[in-house]
Amino acid sequence: MSGKLNIAVFASGRGSNFKAILEAIKTGKIQNAQIVLVVSNNSDAGAFDIACENNIPELHINRKQFGTDEDFNSTLMSSLEKHRVNFIALAGYMKKIDPTIVRAFKNCIVNIHPALLPKFGGGGMYGMHVHEAVIASKDKISGASVHLVDEEYDHGPVVLQETVPVEANDTPFTLSERVLKVEHKIYPEAIRLFSEGKIKVDGRKVIIINDES
Repeated sequence: MSGKLNIAVFASGRGSNFKAILEAIKTGKIQNAQIVLVVSNNSDAGAFDIACENNIPELHINRKQFGTDEDFNSTLMSSLEKHRVNFIALAGYMKKIDPTIVRAFKNCIVNIHPALLPKFGGGGMYGMHVHEAVIASKDKISGASVHLVDEEYDHGPVVLQETVPVEANDTPFTLSERVLKVEHKIYPEAIRLFSEGKIKVDGRKVIIINDES
């Protein structure tokens, strides 16, 4: 992608990954991007508190507010167009993105997942459920993945991954804390690569171009 990233962050909860991306922008680690809208299905989302503190426009939008999927998607799309959004970052957003929006933002929607995709992804694999599954599997390594979003859960090509060890005495909570630190590292890094035009998508393969940072 060329030009500045105008990012909409979608979040359902506290927004810690949103905060990590925002801090990277504010400190200059990401220079060619701005967050222009925060979207949530949850009116009490902590992400809205962060948005308010930083004067970022907010949109609370939930399917229950609308009679049809078409009305919901049309209203959401109109808001994205109004704020000139050209890139979407899902940061703990608990709803599936409609295929019409996925197609409109092809290769310009990313998500952070708390495991090493393609393992431990798909329907039902979110939050503590992921870490419970990792521990139950007896895997020695977990981690986090930033991936492009397509029309299936956790299916799009992986952009970045980083591993963490799974300790013998780990609980889902302790593992989640270790993975979250990695999320906060690689998600801003992935956004930086996109903002600098260093990501090329070739089918299901992501190529990082010439990055020496």
